[in-house]
Amino acid sequence: MNVANNVSRLTKPYSEQQLGLTELTPSYRVDLRPHKDKAYEKFIRVNTVQDWSQLTWERIGKPYEVRTMSETRKQWEQEHEKAMDAKTSWTYFNKAFHEWFDKDIPQEISGEQSAFLKSLATFKPAEIRAALGDVARIHLWNYVHRIQDGVWDPRGKRSLFEGLNVSRPRILFLGAAEGYEAMQLAALYPGAEVVMVDYDAYCKTVRHGEFPDSYPFLGSSSSTGGAKVYYKPDFNIEYVVDDVRNLSFGKTFDIVLSVGLLEHFPDTYKPEVVDWHRRFLKDGGYAIFTTPRNQWKSRLFYVIMADIMNHTYRELMTVEQMGLYIYENGFDIIRHGYIKAHNAVIAQVR
Repeated sequence: MNVANNVSRLTKPYSEQQLGLTELTPSYRVDLRPHKDKAYEKFIRVNTVQDWSQLTWERIGKPYEVRTMSETRKQWEQEHEKAMDAKTSWTYFNKAFHEWFDKDIPQEISGEQSAFLKSLATFKPAEIRAALGDVARIHLWNYVHRIQDGVWDPRGKRSLFEGLNVSRPRILFLGAAEGYEAMQLAALYPGAEVVMVDYDAYCKTVRHGEFPDSYPFLGSSSSTGGAKVYYKPDFNIEYVVDDVRNLSFGKTFDIVLSVGLLEHFPDTYKPEVVDWHRRFLKDGGYAIFTTPRNQWKSRLFYVIMADIMNHTYRELMTVEQMGLYIYENGFDIIRHGYIKAHNAVIAQVR
């Protein structure tokens, strides 16, 4: 019995007895705090638009396009003498981005600082610039992902997702990557059935496959209605590797979710991307969209982290811009606002 308990503590190290806890691991933050104790840590409903039919592009302008591309993309395009196609760019991004989630960040910081000090002794500007760039990136990643928890943002996303009129929902996650947000939804709505879709097999085998089983998701208990801690193995997940355009599910999902998907498509393709959500929703179902916010912190992030992040077409939006794309393509906006790094909209088919 003691052996079983010890194994359980290793694979599921947190429980309901630790509600309110937050602590840093070498790679990420654990956060079991309620989201209502600080405004910054939750979904902020801005309600800036009372009537979406009256909003115009002339008034709000178009999104900010991130034009700084990664050196990897530039080199690929020089070698192939053509623009990198969307699927290749997404594959490069997934691999580059995921490598940062596995880092022992304090150890990396120490190593990069030592490398920078050594580069100074070479008096070679190119080596110094490269080493300084590595120092800047690891410190920024430490602050954004590990200290502020701005990538996963569990309290903000719990706040965004709560209060939906669903029970044991079917959830479809488009462009799922590691699937974090669908797992958080499943924790909030026990008994959920989750289907994750991404056309890059690396997302299924590595980004989702290597997501830590010991990471705790704070959710709700179906039996008591109180708080409960869940882990990845607790969820009912099917992961499909395919192009969204090939899916044949029909209108069978209570929630269709995308996180950071819409901003990767120029305006010509945005109606189709919005329609992907509508195609699979039951009557009365919810579409949930997020996109990176157009704020100075986000712009700086995509400049410093360009070699990791900028392999694909990318925009930064205001919540009004994102909402207008969604409204113009057949949805009514139920909630709109923002969390730490993303705008967020919950919508239903009009």
